[in-house]
Amino acid sequence: MNLLLAPLAFLGRYGTQGFALSIFMGLALPQFAAAARPLLPVTIFLFVALTFARADLVALKAALAKPGAVLLAVGWLIVAPVLMVLSILTVFPRESLDPGLVLGLVIVAAAPPIMSGPAMAMMFNIEPTVLIAATIITTSASPFIAPPLAELLLGGPVPLDRSVLMLRMLGLIGGAILAAILFRAVVGYERIKAVKSELDGFGVIMYFLFAIAAMDGVTNAFVTRPGKVFLFLGVAFAIVIAGFLLAWLVLRPFMKPGDCFLMGYGTGQRNMGALIAALGAATPETTFLFFALAQFPIYLMPQLIKPIAKRFAARP
Repeated sequence: MNLLLAPLAFLGRYGTQGFALSIFMGLALPQFAAAARPLLPVTIFLFVALTFARADLVALKAALAKPGAVLLAVGWLIVAPVLMVLSILTVFPRESLDPGLVLGLVIVAAAPPIMSGPAMAMMFNIEPTVLIAATIITTSASPFIAPPLAELLLGGPVPLDRSVLMLRMLGLIGGAILAAILFRAVVGYERIKAVKSELDGFGVIMYFLFAIAAMDGVTNAFVTRPGKVFLFLGVAFAIVIAGFLLAWLVLRPFMKPGDCFLMGYGTGQRNMGALIAALGAATPETTFLFFALAQFPIYLMPQLIKPIAKRFAARP
């Protein structure tokens, strides 16, 4: 068992570097991307399950006993991305944009925050309780919120019937929550907490597999459509940066600095994979390309913001 746990712990100790490296390794293995694409829902399932299994219920109960910060975080993580995307579609009318990009932006707004946010907070040693609570609530509600919100923002039906999309998301998210409850009941929270580095390392491996699956068609797009690729990359990075700036400017008077920083992380970095996995084959090709390129800021940001995150880390 130690032969397995030791490498996982090593990966976990270098989690931010591992995340950054995995996106480029995924890009470098295009021959495996198409075969790995069916793994997208599996990795999303595991991300959600591990986040729920690792949640500190005592801290969550304490946070919910004074729900002001949690309610503010939940409202922010639902409303702020919608306002950002609506602003983009106002400045750049949707008729002038690639329809696949428009749907991609709508998915950004409708999706819950990225599941790696709490894991990143733990890696940075920033108190994650408010973010974990808000992520759990918004992710749990996403099968009911995301499909109608996507249709509203899109101004028409999504490429998959709304009820089917809701059922698929409910199966994915709800199944992961049930798996987390079972895992936690069998293993126990104390044992889960004791293998933090190992679970962080397992997360790096899951993100590597996710990166390979998400990179399907990206290498070819870099060669054949470099202009579109760099446009999509620019939009993805702009959303992430805007999320940090907007959260810091608006929430700073109402939240602790660490929570405000983490809200910025969750504002622009969204769990698009949950909706993409639910859409499946109905996902338009350019929407999948935007989703794939949107992974670059998600994978690179933990390493890029590491010096800033140290300012908000808990003191030893």
